[in-house]
Amino acid sequence: MSDKDFEIRNKKFVNRMKNDKTFKKLTNSWFIESVKNEYSYHFRWLGVPIIQYPQDAIAYQEIIWKVRPDLIIETGIARGGSLIFSASILEIIGKGKVLGIDIDIHKQNKKAVKTHSLSKRISMLEGSSIDEKIVNKVQKIASGKKKIIVMLDSNHTHEHVLNELRLYSPLVSKGSYIIVFDSIIGDLPDQLNKNRPWNKENNPKTAIFQFLKENHRFVIDHDISSKLAITVSPYGYLKCIK
Repeated sequence: MSDKDFEIRNKKFVNRMKNDKTFKKLTNSWFIESVKNEYSYHFRWLGVPIIQYPQDAIAYQEIIWKVRPDLIIETGIARGGSLIFSASILEIIGKGKVLGIDIDIHKQNKKAVKTHSLSKRISMLEGSSIDEKIVNKVQKIASGKKKIIVMLDSNHTHEHVLNELRLYSPLVSKGSYIIVFDSIIGDLPDQLNKNRPWNKENNPKTAIFQFLKENHRFVIDHDISSKLAITVSPYGYLKCIK
């Protein structure tokens, strides 16, 4: 089978999967149960907790490989595994840096990143991703970089994510992506987000749709979430088209 025929076959099955109501119902039920069991916390990348669904990790690996960015900006560091993941793909590509931003970088997580063999490709900023001083520092680091990918995974409230989208979207050029994590919150029962400042009416999904009304440079790449089926970002793969 040629590469072309392989891709045609894949698209056929993805389309079938997208329209399969039984499969979608099973997937949604499974996803809700996975959240209850903190599924995303169970995985490590090169020794460091990544706190992502493996399906999404595969998706943004494909994006990094395709775009081959000079810089990846990630808001929300958590335990550092996502930074290590991005840096490992860039290391294989042979170029690029990762910039992580978090309002509170715990000592053990900072140490895990700084002592990792891929630390040469990673830098970190401590502070709010929407703070003017932090944004100014990011803009300086991004200056002169032709290809930039932005990943938003910090505070998941509507206001915060919308501010991030407005502030960081100008750094993304045609053909590259902003990935907004946890837009699935808008589709989950509110009881799964108890004691959180976000809910079905206040989350990354609502921020994405507000942003897309304001900014016509980006569209949702539905092909990605369709083939993943299981994803925390069903509306969050935003492709820059102009």
